[in-house]
This record gives sequence, structure tokens and C-alpha cells, in this order.
Amino acid sequence: MRHRRVLALWAALLALVGSALLTSAPTAPAATAFVPSFRSTAPVPYPARQATLRNATVGLFLHWGMFTAPKHYDCASWEQAVTDGGWKPDYWVDEARKIRASYIVLATFHSRLGYARPWPSQIPGSCSTERDILGELIDAASRKGLKVILYMTDDPKWHNEQGVETLNSAAYSAYKGHGVDLTTREGFGEFSYDNFFEVMRNYPKLAGFWIDNDNEYWEQHQLYEQIRQLRPDMTLSNNNEDTPIMDMVSHEQKTGMTSPYDQPSAIWTPMPRLAESCYKVPDTGSWWYDGQDRPVSTGLNVDRYIANAGNSVLSLMDFTAMVDGRFPPQQEKFIDLLKDYLPPVWESLHGVYGGGFMYGGMQPGAWNDGAYGYITVSRARPATTQYVHVTTRPTSGDEVRIRDNGYRIERITDLRTGKRPHFDQRGGTLTVKGITDWDPYDTVFKVTTAAHRQGVYPTGLVKASEPALTDGDFTTYSDNKGVLPVGYTLDLGRVRKAAFLGINQREWSPTHNRETFGRKEDSARIKDYTVPVSDDGATWREEKAGVLESARGIRFIDLGDRLRTRYIRLDVSSTWAAATVPNFYQQLKIDEVQVGYGHPLGHG
Repeated sequence: MRHRRVLALWAALLALVGSALLTSAPTAPAATAFVPSFRSTAPVPYPARQATLRNATVGLFLHWGMFTAPKHYDCASWEQAVTDGGWKPDYWVDEARKIRASYIVLATFHSRLGYARPWPSQIPGSCSTERDILGELIDAASRKGLKVILYMTDDPKWHNEQGVETLNSAAYSAYKGHGVDLTTREGFGEFSYDNFFEVMRNYPKLAGFWIDNDNEYWEQHQLYEQIRQLRPDMTLSNNNEDTPIMDMVSHEQKTGMTSPYDQPSAIWTPMPRLAESCYKVPDTGSWWYDGQDRPVSTGLNVDRYIANAGNSVLSLMDFTAMVDGRFPPQQEKFIDLLKDYLPPVWESLHGVYGGGFMYGGMQPGAWNDGAYGYITVSRARPATTQYVHVTTRPTSGDEVRIRDNGYRIERITDLRTGKRPHFDQRGGTLTVKGITDWDPYDTVFKVTTAAHRQGVYPTGLVKASEPALTDGDFTTYSDNKGVLPVGYTLDLGRVRKAAFLGINQREWSPTHNRETFGRKEDSARIKDYTVPVSDDGATWREEKAGVLESARGIRFIDLGDRLRTRYIRLDVSSTWAAATVPNFYQQLKIDEVQVGYGHPLGHG
């Protein structure tokens, strides 16, 4: 009864806070992230609570609960098996550190794992442990510099999947003093709503909530707004939905890409929004341990790690802990491989931005002869330090050719061997030559560049019919509102040399036609285009026509070395999305267009 009175007082306080929230938005301390671009993008402010996620590269995802194999059908027997098996929080924390994780997401209160709550709860309704597993994990993580985020499910539909009822509506109804059916979305929403506040109150070092889709009850009762007010330090992440109040969008188990590891090509969240890719490390099986030591594809998972870092996307890697907390042998083996594999190239994966986007950098993606890879840009030295990650080596030859995006190269070093390969730079292309030490997963070159880009007109010189195209600000963009054909006019101020257009389209769509959890998606990127030019704005001549590839990052339209003109028009007649995908069909959003007049030269 004492707890009931305390909870009632807490609820009354929340009601007062909630009413205040309707008239004034909560304010959290803000930090500033420097966001260098190929132009002079202004710093982008973000709430201080996001600092851990914005500085992270990877997180550890743990689906672990009452129905982890071997399944337990009552809370007491599962908790006893956990303790008898020797579960210790430090094992998870130490394994997380081996993969260089900054945070752990614990998914125990999960619809398919018995709705178990790994903390002593005063709220009846589902399994709750006497041992404070959550508290022990938070403390162990805190001691070693990691954060813990708690997974919360919205979904009661699996309440009797295993032939036993896991939700106790009668007990919760008695506790609340009115009838509540926990097997309905509204009833479960009320139950889980109460649990949010219990853990917020009891665990001041809990870093946030990872939401597996919204519940209507939560939204109707301003749950997220109240979390912002009561715990402005906590982050909110949502799975497969971009809910504006959330700090981060998580994208679940992206597969079916042309390069199987290239998960970012299926992601639809533009920077600087925080984005995460959550995926299963084992090749087969569930998100949780099902009794089998399933295989792990080393190359696939290493390159997923690299691909996400190269796109400013966090990797939330799911490992399937057994009842005693330990990972199956093949997963432990992979973790130990990463422990030794990452340190020599860690500077290229941590404290970096994905390159070729709003953060500057050379062009990522498909290179010569089947080569594929990514660019990362040092946050500490964005003007002078980039990293080239060759995740798929060329099918023939010993060189890679990369569009340089106006960066004059001064020095290249193989980050693993320390060797200095020869290079040549001309015509907008950097060629790294004589590569013999190919890494089986990721050959990494540290590239030192001159402090200023060459051959690109600066922000402010080129004016556009859509001002957002040339303002140097990736938080503004042009939107055609579904109207094609569409034209964009660029004014150089007077007749000047024009050698190429560099186009950053908004990364709000995948690069290819696909369907994810019933949602049809396609590439909302330029396909067919023409480039007319004019000296006076009245008489136009077509300079170029073509098809632009559907790919992430900056793309180029070359206009030759002899063109001089004042006005350039980019006319788009079609985009890649099919008419059968209406949310993306003929929808075109462009962040920035740069005009180049030449290319840097260099060799080494």
C-alpha cells in the first residue's frame, strides 16, 4: 500500500507537468556539433542528451528474456536459471567494449520473450525479477564508460504465443482499481506507460528508451513529452518510424542490397537526423538465442560496420545471449576478431563523419572495375583528413579510382601497413596505384589533403532559382512537390568557366525498389536530365543530357573543360521511383548543387 500511495503522488505530479507541457515545450541543454561540408555549413545544434549517440559508432543489442532457450514459463524459474548459470553484467559490458560499443540496448521487456521485466517492480502484470538485473547492468556499464538504453515494446499480441498467459490482467486491474485488459493495445499501453515512469524514477543513470513502435495510449497521454520534461537527459529511439519527438530512427535488418553489406543504401533518414541500423549478427535464426550456435559471416558483418560508419549511421549489432548471459561460441569468436581487427584502423571509424554528404569528403560508392567503398572524414581535422575504405576490391588491377570532389591530395598512407602508395590526381579523379596489401574486409587509406578545396565556386557566388540549392546549408532543401519535369537555374553572376555540377540529393529514400515490413520504397533520385546553358538567360543551348546513377552521396554531371557560360539549368524529366510506389514516385528533394570550374592536380 505504501508503494501505491507513492505512485499516486508521482502520478499527480506527472499530471501537473503534463498540463504544463500543453502550453510550454520543455527545454533541454544544447550542445553544438561542428558540421563541415564542401561548403561552409553552419554548426548544427543538438540537445546535450544526444552526445553519447552522436559520438558513438556502434551499440550492442541484447534480446534476452524468459523465452531464451531453454524456455522458462514462469518468472521465478527463469531468474533462478540466470543466477545459477552465473550471469554477470560485466561480461556483457566487456564484450561490448571489444566491439567498441558505446551503449547497450537491453530488450527483455519484449513481446516474444515473455514481457519479462528485469527489475523488481511494484506494478503487477507480467514477469518481474527480484534480482535487479537492470540496475546491475547500468552500474557495471557506468563504471566502464558505457550507457544502457531500455527496450520497450508496444505490442501485446504475443501474450500467449507459448501456450501460457504472460500478462496478468486481473492483478493489474486490482492494482489500478479499474478493469484493464492487458491483451488489448489500450490496456497494454496503460500498463507499459506505468512502467516507463517506474524505471525513470528508479534508475537515474538509465540513458534512454528504445521504442519498438508507438502505442496509441502513450501518444494520447503525452508520454514522450513527459519524458522530455522529467528526464531531459534521456534519449528516445523509434524502430522503423520517424517520430519527430524522437532523437533517433532505427532501421531494422536491411537485406537485399546489391552489396549485401551496404545497409545504408536501404535507409531513408537524411542527415543530420540520428540514424541507426539494427541487425542480427548470426546468419540465421531469431533475434534471441534459440538453442543453436549459428554461423556468423565475418566479412558481411565487418563490412556492415564499415558501411554504416561511412554513412554516419550507427550499427546496433544484435548478439544472442544464452540464459547465463554468455554468447554462443561462434559469436564470441567474431567479437574476439573485432577486438583485434578494429584498433589499427579505429581512427577511421570513430570520431568521423560519413564522407560525400553534408560533411564533405570525396565520392563514396561504386568505383572502378567493381570496386566499392566509403569515405570517412575526421571530425577533428575535417578540412585535411579523410579515409578511403575499400570494402570490395577491384575485380582486376591494383588501383582504385575515386572522384576527388575538389580535394587536392598531399599524402596517402595505408593505415594498417604504414606504406605510402603512389597516386595520381587529374581530371577530377584520384588514382591510388600499386596496391598489393589488400585487406580481406576493408583496405583503409588515410588521405591528407590541402586545407581548401580547389576548382569549386564558393558559397554565395552562385545564385539559384531555388535558394536552398546553393546556400551551403544541408538543413534546407528544394522540394519539387511531386511535379515533373522540373528545372533549376544557376546564375554564375557573369560568364565564367563551368566544368561540372556536384549534386547532393536528400537521402530520404533507398537507392532501389524494395519492400520493408509492408512499406513499398523506391529511389527518389534524378534519373533522366538535360543541362541547357545560356550566356544571357534568353537564348539556351543544350550542353549535356544523360542518366544519373541512383546512389547515395554526391553525384557529378561533367560539362567538359571548355564551357564558359553564365546560366546553367538542370532540367529533370524523370526520377528512379516507379509509379507503383506513390510515396516516392516523381518526388525529388535536393540539398545542394555546387558548380565546379576545374580540378586539382597532384601525384605522389
